[in-house]
Amino acid sequence: MIELSLEQIRNFRLYTHHLDRIFAKTDIEKLVGACGMQNTPPGAWETALYNRVPGCSLSEMDDLLYTEKSLLQAWSLRGIPVVFPISQSHIFLSALIAEEEEPWIYTSGISLALDFLQMDFNDLFRILQQVIPQLDDCTIMSKTSLDQTLADWMLPLIPENKRVLWSHPSMYGSPDKQTVGGAVVSFLLRPCAWKGLVVFGERQGTSPMFTSYKNWTGRSLIPEKDACKELVRKYLHCYGPANVNHFVSWLGCSGKQGRRMWNTVSEEMEPVSALGKKAYILSSDRERLLQPDSPERELLLLGGHDPFLDQRDREVLQPDKTLHKQIWKLVTNPGAVLYRGEIIGIWNAKKKKNGMEITITLWKSIPDRPCLHALAEAYAAFRKIRLLGVEIMT
Repeated sequence: MIELSLEQIRNFRLYTHHLDRIFAKTDIEKLVGACGMQNTPPGAWETALYNRVPGCSLSEMDDLLYTEKSLLQAWSLRGIPVVFPISQSHIFLSALIAEEEEPWIYTSGISLALDFLQMDFNDLFRILQQVIPQLDDCTIMSKTSLDQTLADWMLPLIPENKRVLWSHPSMYGSPDKQTVGGAVVSFLLRPCAWKGLVVFGERQGTSPMFTSYKNWTGRSLIPEKDACKELVRKYLHCYGPANVNHFVSWLGCSGKQGRRMWNTVSEEMEPVSALGKKAYILSSDRERLLQPDSPERELLLLGGHDPFLDQRDREVLQPDKTLHKQIWKLVTNPGAVLYRGEIIGIWNAKKKKNGMEITITLWKSIPDRPCLHALAEAYAAFRKIRLLGVEIMT
């Protein structure tokens, strides 16, 4: 069995995540489609694309999403908003559809509402699927409005003796803004997304817009039989060497669903030893793993939710586990200072009235410290915000 070094793994992942060099605008669909780009908090995908194509402006990114529509934003892996090429919708959406007896991704929290209503998940999902095609003819602003509008559309189809409970204030923390029905819809929107029944439209200020895949693209989403295989291949290419538990964690799915999907490409994998543990790579990736090219770019300021940071074996990114809580937070992560594939520090940008201040904390010294100032200045220029200062702490 091949033994892979930490340096080989880091080098390979920099290459597969397209962080080893600067890419052109003509490569954008390939870059975004590598493994999708998370867009929560809003703007996360822009920073991720900027780190691969610094020459692409914010307005050009908007055009790709809203005018050209070569890219699409929808709830995808882990139930989060993800931007991906519209041509790969079957991979980032249809592949996530649960099969019989598999729980749907992101829906475990619905049990409180189901118990309160004394209703079945599948019954409510069927009702929502009956009414949500009305989005083919309209657009709804804000997630709160979407939840409640769909809940109102469902109400006439809810059993009469359950309608008072359906309209009861939510038990999930926003009873003044959400009903139990709205909470149910919120959980069921992810399965609806994977069937192409709801996607993100053009953002209006701070408010997201929602409509159907058909209304946004002009065609229905058609599942393809090899979608699961293609998604697992993407994962293994970007995050290999890996195991099925890493894949399940990355996807946010049940073990049953993850193993089913993983096994669709079992004949294309081979075992290796990584950090002393058995893991798997795509056989087609073996040569590049064993004979890596040195990356052209050594130092990067990655956004806190860059796909590169989604590695489930986090000790590859930072061997000192005591530092992990500083990198990966429960809500919004700081940015990561990346040097040759290792996280050597974190950074934060704080907006002020007349600009932005960037604070960088390093855990290791680097030979080209002035480069950090240049990277901070370039990021502020990309965001079109005046850089007021850069503070570097060690």
